[in-house]
Amino acid sequence: MMVTRWMLCLLGLMLLLAVVVLASLSLGIAGIPVTKLVSIFLHGRGSTEYSIVFDIRLPRILLGMAIGGSLSLAGVILQGMFRNPLVEPYTLGISGGAALGVSLNIVLGSAAAGRFTFPVCGSLGAGAVIVFLYFSSVRKSMVKLQGLLLNGVMISFIASALVMLLMSLSSTETLHGIVFWVMGSLGEPDIALITLMLGMSVVLLAVAYFFCHHLNALALGEDEARHLGIPVERTKKVLFIVSAVLTGFCVSVAGMIGFVGLVVPHFMRRIVGHDHRILLGASFLAGAIFLIFCDTLARLMIAPSELPVGVITGIAGGSVFMYALSRGEVR
Repeated sequence: MMVTRWMLCLLGLMLLLAVVVLASLSLGIAGIPVTKLVSIFLHGRGSTEYSIVFDIRLPRILLGMAIGGSLSLAGVILQGMFRNPLVEPYTLGISGGAALGVSLNIVLGSAAAGRFTFPVCGSLGAGAVIVFLYFSSVRKSMVKLQGLLLNGVMISFIASALVMLLMSLSSTETLHGIVFWVMGSLGEPDIALITLMLGMSVVLLAVAYFFCHHLNALALGEDEARHLGIPVERTKKVLFIVSAVLTGFCVSVAGMIGFVGLVVPHFMRRIVGHDHRILLGASFLAGAIFLIFCDTLARLMIAPSELPVGVITGIAGGSVFMYALSRGEVR
């Protein structure tokens, strides 16, 4: 019965994802009827509509799937490890480290070497935060999670201050690049980078599934998990690395997109429960749906101009979260 319910939930999310994808492909300044999309895919090569769908809208959708799914996955992993519903990559400073790495990349002019320097610098920044958090929180070969959380919050503030310092010292052109990137966007034109991000998100989702039983055991507490035979310290190390890589790539490719890793896991727990065997996949799909939907709104709200998608996720995610909190639905 439980497996059937899980399958129905995943099927429902996949259908909803398909609906959101079709809507995103269809809606825009140049509206394309959904009924016409099939003929464009099959016979429209060379036409203006084909170019709009394949060169502009479809890459954004694929990147939205990868970024939304990855941020939600990172949020699920970190919340499961800390047993704290308010923990996410931004809370731990992982996003701040990735943002600082990419900002340095822009200021130093390394971005001229290619867009692939962004995920490299972002991952290095996120990894540096993880290394610092790990060694500052290790006591007798054990990672103290609560101390790690407090250090992460402070790192987040420090990283934000350093990014603002770089912005204040930058030229107008560099400042514009940092500000545009910080606000978040799915307008990445490099299909190779999009493919890398999508592949990375799917691979790390598969890696996370190897630890779904470990996360379920950690929900009972670290001592109980050890009694169940879970290698707690090794599990924490691997999951920290997974979260750092996911966050580093997301921030470096799409900028600072908030609330996805915080809000989506909360609501998926209410729908599918706390079992990570279903929660990981469901949150990944729901994160993709949420971000593609927000990006579609960002393109439409002030068309022909475009809002940064981070603005939409912040307003929508924060508002929904506060509403749920006021009703006692967040726990």
